[in-house]
Amino acid sequence: MTTFKYLTAVGFALTLTACAAMPTTSGPGATLPDLTSYILMRTDAGARTPTRVSVDQAADVLAGYDVIFIGEAHEHPGNHLAEMALLRAIYARAPDLTLSMEQFERDVQPVVDDYLAGKIGEAPFMKNARAWGNYSTSYRPLVEFAKDHKLPVIAANTPEKIVRCVGKDGEAFLEHLSPEQRAWVAAKLNLQDGPYKDKFMGFAGGDAGHGGEENPDKSAPRKPPSETAIRSFAAQVTRDDTMAESIAQALQKNPGSKVVQINGSFHSESFLGTVERLKLRMPNLKIAVVNPEFAEDPLHPAVTPEDAKTGTFVLLLRELPEFYANETEMREAIKKQIEARSKTTCEL
Repeated sequence: MTTFKYLTAVGFALTLTACAAMPTTSGPGATLPDLTSYILMRTDAGARTPTRVSVDQAADVLAGYDVIFIGEAHEHPGNHLAEMALLRAIYARAPDLTLSMEQFERDVQPVVDDYLAGKIGEAPFMKNARAWGNYSTSYRPLVEFAKDHKLPVIAANTPEKIVRCVGKDGEAFLEHLSPEQRAWVAAKLNLQDGPYKDKFMGFAGGDAGHGGEENPDKSAPRKPPSETAIRSFAAQVTRDDTMAESIAQALQKNPGSKVVQINGSFHSESFLGTVERLKLRMPNLKIAVVNPEFAEDPLHPAVTPEDAKTGTFVLLLRELPEFYANETEMREAIKKQIEARSKTTCEL
């Protein structure tokens, strides 16, 4: 089965799913009848085989972790409903909680704080905090829950323009930032080789829009990544390291508290990306990952052996409509995206 799947922050990728599936536990509610449906599967060592659990059962486990990454397929209604249900249930068990979000950037932290304190209304908050287009339907419940329960909300990400400029000019762009602007980015970027870089380059290397060259011979060795792909990885890591540093700073400021981090699944899938960069900063943290996966058969949802490795829990979802009907449509969209980014003026 070939699926065109949106991978947040890095763009678009063609993901081939060809693994034998392990069956989920059977019983009432073990299907995905619509896009608001979701199934939580425990896939870590605490479950000898992938086991379907309730939100409360998942929260009982997750409350024992220092940081809980909840990955998402952006704009998936079932994914966002699961996020809210998990946040509520984790808070009930561990009220000393901080909400950290990819969806807000460091430079707007004062705006986020002002809204939580009731100093400004939602309209100026959404405008000045540069809320995502789906804020009202996807993230408002999380923020309002935090506001009601006086939980800190961390604007964890780096400003989008900085990410774009790193993608255009490389890490050296950061040398041109003022001290105030440089503080919006992690002090250290981890660009070393490893599984995450391999994963990213495996995507970018075969994607002409990200600097890769199309190779009709799929069995041939992959060509070395282009300079464009290398700069794209630096841009990706700018997000990952900044979010990891933001979480670490929140924990250092509030020892003993827990953090729920919301981000696109690519940033935390298989405990890579932001997760491994947080571990570099705070090796003793106990970190859990809830990773979304699309079920191939919504009436008989199953976790593949590869899916089971992607998180402490896997969140099975009904697949979203195809963004593109074929690879040609996808590549055309990527091309336009890259062209738009190339016009970015890197002056802040």
